[in-house]
Amino acid sequence: MRTDLIRKTALTAAGLAFTGGAIVGPVTTAFAAPNTSKPASQTQSDRKPAGERQLGVRYEAQPNFYYCGPAATRNALSVQGKNINVDAMAKEMGTTEAGTNSINDITPVLNKETGKNDAYRSVEISTPDADAKQTDKLRADIVRTVDDGRAVVANIAGTSTDTDGGIHSFEGGHYISVVGYRDNGQIVKIADSANPNQASYEVTVEHLADWIATRGYATS
Repeated sequence: MRTDLIRKTALTAAGLAFTGGAIVGPVTTAFAAPNTSKPASQTQSDRKPAGERQLGVRYEAQPNFYYCGPAATRNALSVQGKNINVDAMAKEMGTTEAGTNSINDITPVLNKETGKNDAYRSVEISTPDADAKQTDKLRADIVRTVDDGRAVVANIAGTSTDTDGGIHSFEGGHYISVVGYRDNGQIVKIADSANPNQASYEVTVEHLADWIATRGYATS
């Protein structure tokens, strides 16, 4: 499903839909508790055959419905062996109960914690649907960033289907980390803080590009 810009930025009077990356839905179903039962994975890169690479993530779920921006950033930085407090990052990003405004609020934090001012840059997919050129650029950006030992952070909205047929719906916006790829970047690995029961899944790069459309991502 593709969503237009109006749907992606709509707010309900009840305050259950948020822009910039807060999960839509009742608070009782939106909270994702930290996954303390699963041991932390190694942060070293898991080297795969040519055209495939996956980074080790020390995954944590987001502690509330609007912390997906800080949580995605924390998970992304964990592949570099870093463990930054999500509350501190939320403050730096200006995160509120309406979420984190845009990828441009996340990129400076990624640079600061990586220790390089130019480690990350923001890329926008401004159109309602990603075209072939935008999709190819996203694929190349993910491959380069992951090969550099870093994860991509993406601001998404709408509904997408993973390669196993699972449905992932974030009509009000959400942030995810991209932590690996295969088939030369045609399939990408997602670390998703929203639900520890669906912490990791794969999507095609075409689906991811359309998921990002009207928003943006942070990449090397």
